[in-house]
Amino acid sequence: MASIQAAKRALRAQLKQRIAALSDLEKLQQSQAVTRKLLSHHRYQTAQRVAVFLSMSDEIQTGDIIRDIFHQGKLCFIPRYQPRSTNMDMVRLVSLEEINLLPVTTWNIRQPGDEDHREEALATGGLDLVLVPGLGFDKEGHRLGRGKGYYDTFLERYSRHLSAKPYTIALAFQEQICDSIPVTENDFEIDEIICAGDLEALNK
Repeated sequence: MASIQAAKRALRAQLKQRIAALSDLEKLQQSQAVTRKLLSHHRYQTAQRVAVFLSMSDEIQTGDIIRDIFHQGKLCFIPRYQPRSTNMDMVRLVSLEEINLLPVTTWNIRQPGDEDHREEALATGGLDLVLVPGLGFDKEGHRLGRGKGYYDTFLERYSRHLSAKPYTIALAFQEQICDSIPVTENDFEIDEIICAGDLEALNK
């Protein structure tokens, strides 16, 4: 276990360097390509309840995806991370405009505050599709996150509460695709990866 954690730390550092080497234009172009692929994907088109992350600068930009979710009349859910824990809820975002009104966390992510009572996906029927961020992914569906375990914990709790797992699609820069990701038994596998290049679907 210790050696797996050390391998994960080393790979995280390497991937952060790879992403940092991308220009803003390259990140924009790859984000646009990923967005086009996702919006034409049957899993997205048929989903009514979609969870999506509010992207940071080193992630596929999700602004156009969120705009389309509202344009299509789908329900949009975003993460609310609990600091100093591994707990994360997916809570309802009612409009595109309110994103800029949300408070900013110490990680520089916008999310509803704890006192902001919102519909939680797990309490109201679950999710059809979860769009997943991460630092690295491999073709087996393994994911390397930032080390906090939020998505692993959420999906494990989801399966326990609703006896199922939502369909998961990772959105990735080409530079985030790895030959192999070190994993433990607690790391969930994603169903598909969408990136700008040739690797589109795992179809596990």
